[in-house]
Amino acid sequence: MMTAASLLLIVLGAGLASQWVAWRIGVPVIVVLIATGLMLGPVTGVVTLRLPPQELTGLIGLGVSIILFDGGMALKLGEFRRVGHGVGRLTILGPPLAWLFGSVAAHYLGGLSWPVALVLGAILVVTGPTVILPLLRGARLNKETSSLLKWEGIVNDPVGVLLTVLTFQYLTTAGGGPGKILASLGGAIAAAAVLGGLGGWLTGWLYRRGAVPEHLKSPVLMVLVPVVYWVSNLAQHEAGLLSVTVMGLVMGNMKLPDRETLHQSQENLSIILLSVLFIVIPSRLDASHLHLLNWHTALFVLAIVLLVRPLTIALATLGAPVRRNDKLLLAWIAPRGIVAAATAGIFGPALVAAGYKDADQLLPVTFLVIVVTVLAHGFTIGRMARRLGLAAKNDNGLLIVGASPWSVAFASVLKKLDVDVLLVDGAYHRLKEARMAGIEVFYGEILSEHAEHTLESQHVNHLLCATDNDFYNALACKAQGHRFGVHRVFQLATDEASSQELKRLTLQQRGYFAFDPVATFAFLHQRLQEGWTVSTSKFTASYGWSEFTQRMGERGRDWLLLGGISSDGMLRLYAAEQSFKLDAGWTALYFAPAPAPVAAPEEVKGEAKGEVAN
Repeated sequence: MMTAASLLLIVLGAGLASQWVAWRIGVPVIVVLIATGLMLGPVTGVVTLRLPPQELTGLIGLGVSIILFDGGMALKLGEFRRVGHGVGRLTILGPPLAWLFGSVAAHYLGGLSWPVALVLGAILVVTGPTVILPLLRGARLNKETSSLLKWEGIVNDPVGVLLTVLTFQYLTTAGGGPGKILASLGGAIAAAAVLGGLGGWLTGWLYRRGAVPEHLKSPVLMVLVPVVYWVSNLAQHEAGLLSVTVMGLVMGNMKLPDRETLHQSQENLSIILLSVLFIVIPSRLDASHLHLLNWHTALFVLAIVLLVRPLTIALATLGAPVRRNDKLLLAWIAPRGIVAAATAGIFGPALVAAGYKDADQLLPVTFLVIVVTVLAHGFTIGRMARRLGLAAKNDNGLLIVGASPWSVAFASVLKKLDVDVLLVDGAYHRLKEARMAGIEVFYGEILSEHAEHTLESQHVNHLLCATDNDFYNALACKAQGHRFGVHRVFQLATDEASSQELKRLTLQQRGYFAFDPVATFAFLHQRLQEGWTVSTSKFTASYGWSEFTQRMGERGRDWLLLGGISSDGMLRLYAAEQSFKLDAGWTALYFAPAPAPVAAPEEVKGEAKGEVAN
């Protein structure tokens, strides 16, 4: 018999392995997690949870509370100011419309009784962050479209659960009428305002005043969030998810100095919990559930995807200042996630116990909707968004912080090679030369909230901080490391880079030193004034790295390697701390005196301003 410790390790290992496999092969992570859960549960029986359904549901709720809190922290009021009209329609008008249309479809197409249809319609209101947020990470949507989907998913999760609770109470509570429903709704709102809103503000206030030591802030928050969820549920049944979402929203917008650290710790925990929950819940299904599905179920699922969602979006955004293409994408993208599955697991058995026999279909039908929507929307969101002009076609490019003659020269060469370049600077006059060269620019502070909400950088995947301030470069690299991945964050070498190791910035405090330890801001600009140029050289089977280096001389003194373009057009920046090999088919990017010594037939030379010769 498998011990609890062994079972926990299997679930954790399988969940995180599924996350990695999904990232590696470019498949929506939820698809792999559900498949893993089904394999470990109904198919092989490896994962068999012997907990009573009530206890398991309670544990699932605690996990979901942390995921929703993390989602609330990711919501920025600055985003709401930009897309507030659309978000308001999606979160105020959207849920009741989706509930109405979903219930009608469940009754007339799904063949369910009206009470069960009403509960199922409420359950499927949610388009949760457990699915939406992972999809957004890989879809490269623009800021506005991404904000609409993110706000809708996070806000509608607790709204859908609360709507399910109120519907269930109306159907099963003796004497339950409009007055009782309004009282329950008022209790949930009050619990969210006091425990979530006021509790979140008080927690942030105490953190800001140093009432909790730094090393305890994240652990305290990890425990406090489930406590708020539990206490809220005691105050009003199933009000906990709404409370923790409000708590996350409040703390995420309090401008706490350590907000990013707190959010990062919660996000890491959410990834683990997401891996566990999407394996545990599918494992609860068994073969008997499959016999409950029929052609009525298939019609209902098709109606949810092809009729209910488009009709909901069309009516909810009617007359709203939302772009047509955003409406088209929203009408298609509505994957259901862990909250829908957990809610169906709670109320399905409860409705059966209350005398509604067809309620045993709630869990399998909900899982079928989850699988279909995750597969359909997960595999098409990127393609459809690109077709509608709402997402970057690829993420092969470079964001350069700091406009200068050298960075403009480098950007011009990359642009000639069809590599996306975005140049950012807080001084408008420094961007003049780049604008004249046709380079995409952003005027603003890269570390500002304005840039966070408006800078469209989904088409670039490398960062180079190239200002004349070494320590600002290091600060910007650390701030943007999570966005790009620390292995793709570079800065110009610092002036003391060639001194003793203990006297310079450590790698944990900066980005990778780009190009060469001697490639400081002063060095690059001095060499540019001396006539050095950014140039390119194509490698072939007969002209490779050894021939190239023999011709160029001593690297660091006679020339600098800047990076390379692979045979399939992908950019790589070179760093002594993160080197790579340039094979045949690659194009080398280098900085050297002009004219170069002896030009190889395959070489393409650039001028001082980065113009590539034919």
